[in-house]
Amino acid sequence: MASPPLRDVRLFRMDLPDHPCPWGLKAIRLLQEQHIPFEDHRLLSQEEVDAFKAEHGVATTPQLFSGAERIGGYTDLAARLGVRPESAEVSYTPVLAVFATAALMALVLTGGLSGFMGIAICLLAMLKLMDVPAFAASFRKYDLLSQRWHAWAGLYPGVELLVGLGILLRPELPIAALLIGATALLLGLMGMVSVGKAVFVDKLALNCACVGGNAKVPLGVVSFSENLLMALMGAVMLVAG
Repeated sequence: MASPPLRDVRLFRMDLPDHPCPWGLKAIRLLQEQHIPFEDHRLLSQEEVDAFKAEHGVATTPQLFSGAERIGGYTDLAARLGVRPESAEVSYTPVLAVFATAALMALVLTGGLSGFMGIAICLLAMLKLMDVPAFAASFRKYDLLSQRWHAWAGLYPGVELLVGLGILLRPELPIAALLIGATALLLGLMGMVSVGKAVFVDKLALNCACVGGNAKVPLGVVSFSENLLMALMGAVMLVAG
């Protein structure tokens, strides 16, 4: 049975000053290509985005409505129209570059596993610090803590950098090693839970903010493994301390 034609279409999409939602733009392009008139409702702040999600009980934007019926996001719209959706632009190059560089630096400096992890964490933090607002906007889409406490998304890169430096410092004071290890363990566990829920429970197709907010690294196994490594590094420091 054919689906009823779309009518009174309304598109709600995130359009922050420094981060217009790419999936919202894809939805606009598809509606225009299909010559379907629509109302474009731009959510101009994170507060508006969060309020919209809470009101409609959805986890992501954009969201499209046809009259009183909720169509869903961009891929749902494409399926409804019988059109093949555009594939997401993905690239693992940034992640490979970070970990390859960290491995080479650790090898030259004979830093071992802890040196590799410390350098990798510092490099990842540096990429986030290059554009904190873009990172925060991407991070809040799946990080459970920053969805409840917005300031955490802006603080995370600095905390991550301190953890990386702490691992490289290898403090002799047991209390310092325990503090760094506990922080790394906590960050890793929180990241694993957030990524696991977004990818394996909610089935969200998002980009990972691990290498900055403008990267095209898909949220998934790589993101989960990165957080797992941080958690294991923290656990090792706690045991050794």
